[in-house]
Amino acid sequence: MLMLLNSYSNLNFECGTDEAGRGCLAGPVTAAALILPEDFLNELLNDSKQLSEKNRDFLRPVIEENALCYSVTHIEPGIIDEINILNASIHAMQECIKKLNPIPNYIIVDGNRFKPVANIPHSCIIKGDSKYLSIAAASILAKTYRDEYMNQIHEEFPMYNWKQNKGYPTKEHREAIKKYGTTKYHRMSFRLLPEQLEIEF
Repeated sequence: MLMLLNSYSNLNFECGTDEAGRGCLAGPVTAAALILPEDFLNELLNDSKQLSEKNRDFLRPVIEENALCYSVTHIEPGIIDEINILNASIHAMQECIKKLNPIPNYIIVDGNRFKPVANIPHSCIIKGDSKYLSIAAASILAKTYRDEYMNQIHEEFPMYNWKQNKGYPTKEHREAIKKYGTTKYHRMSFRLLPEQLEIEF
């Protein structure tokens, strides 16, 4: 397996950031940002989507113990509905970066859209979470913290089975919305149910 790259800019205190939960019907969009030491290496570390839950859970404390600094931010469904999911994702990443100490000298972002934070230069990198260690590490923190959040709210509304589907638009989740309606955790600006294609007689 190819090792991910340690740095994009060759500046010290380069920060990687990513988010999780953009395509979900319920729950927050969660972002993480972090700065890894320049000599940090880990062969297991990869884009969170490529890893099993077991490996993500194993890597989270490794990342937290080794990072120079890290932060995680949840943006709730009400704000997602207000400013839209793209803006909410960017806002979550920006909020994370503002909490970092030391202040990053450079930001690398997974994806193709971002808005500047302070005057820190940044680059957007398509599939950055499978190319750079810091973005991959941020993707793991965002995913594990969001999953933890969904497990907690599952206790409040077990009929949607968020422990399993994490709020994604699975058939089971949509059936539950059809049956029980929506909760305060659902994103009302999303198409919660697919349009009915057949007319029932």
